[in-house]
Amino acid sequence: MTEKTAYIVGTFDTKSDELKFVRDLITEQGIKSVTIDLGTSSKTGSDQADVSATEVAVNHPGGIDAVFTGDRGSAVAAMAEAFKNYLVKQNDLKGVIGFGGSGGTALISPAFQQLPIGVPKIIVSTIASGNIAPYVGASDICMMYSITDISGLNPILEQVLSNAAHALCGMIANRYIPEQSLKPVVGLTMFGVTTTCVEQVKSHLEPDNQCLVFHATGTGGQTLEKLVDNGLLTGVIDVTTTEVADHLMGGILSAGEGRLDSFIRNKTPYVGSCGAIDMVNFGAHSTVPEKYADRLFYEHNPQITLMRTTAAENARMGRWIGNKLNKFKAPSRFLIPLEGFSALDKEGQNFYDREANEAFIQALEEATTSSATVIVKLPCHINDPAFAKAIADNYIELIN
Repeated sequence: MTEKTAYIVGTFDTKSDELKFVRDLITEQGIKSVTIDLGTSSKTGSDQADVSATEVAVNHPGGIDAVFTGDRGSAVAAMAEAFKNYLVKQNDLKGVIGFGGSGGTALISPAFQQLPIGVPKIIVSTIASGNIAPYVGASDICMMYSITDISGLNPILEQVLSNAAHALCGMIANRYIPEQSLKPVVGLTMFGVTTTCVEQVKSHLEPDNQCLVFHATGTGGQTLEKLVDNGLLTGVIDVTTTEVADHLMGGILSAGEGRLDSFIRNKTPYVGSCGAIDMVNFGAHSTVPEKYADRLFYEHNPQITLMRTTAAENARMGRWIGNKLNKFKAPSRFLIPLEGFSALDKEGQNFYDREANEAFIQALEEATTSSATVIVKLPCHINDPAFAKAIADNYIELIN
């Protein structure tokens, strides 16, 4: 049986005392530790760590000279890439912990993000009380605020580091490994305005399938696709592609340009739809870009303002999605509800706009040239029971 090993990561040129403190706490719990130096101040590396910075840097495609540039910004970015390549090769890794300020967190987090979901990962950071989305991404990283700067041990920081170290030990020693379900695992995307549809699809697929629902908030779409890349999903029902609208129009819930790319990399069965592409998400109304001042808005709550997409924007989304579908490795279906794409896009509701929807449909059909993708148009609203049944039926046919 592989020994349980905790990897302790940081820059020994500035945080050696803190790293050794955490190492000793973990070792006292009977868990093997490996310390890794990610300092970029010298090519000679540190003799205080089990793995020197030079040993990590050689994992950069450009070698150690690409890492030790003498410029802090480029050196940190290059070391982050080298560390990603290094960490994924470690077969005895059972958990990781690292800490730092904004630079250290940016250095550590990309490698932590690529570790499988379920592997314990903790970052103690001076920026953990701010916007941590770029550092956590679509992973299950635990971020802990350091309270004081990580610049020498003190009674407050020692308490925080002790809690983090012992939390990691508990996660490693008591990690729960769920039994693999004999049921196929289906990933579904949902938004508040498509909840009715997704809940009905689930009722059709359960109990023969295990359904995992992801909130289409940018991170939700990224997480779903990470599971596709990890081979953990049998298939995907992507009802809610609203993240594409935010990506193309500058909303706050974008999943990035890579949305749908996991299906280009993998042969995962895919049934998609255009749920909530009628809207772009912004924060409070005062945060909406000036260029959109004359648009149609709906205040979802004081913190979220929704903007109705235009015909031109819908056409742009249709082309974008169609071009992605053309590259899919597995056969796919894309279902379109002709009577509206969300709870707000329905006759009598704020965002009802058939002309805008038709622009999306036309652009999608023109852009989708692959015979492996079947586009199905249905005379119903996205939240109608008939549409949910059609989604489920098409998925079952595709799987079979």
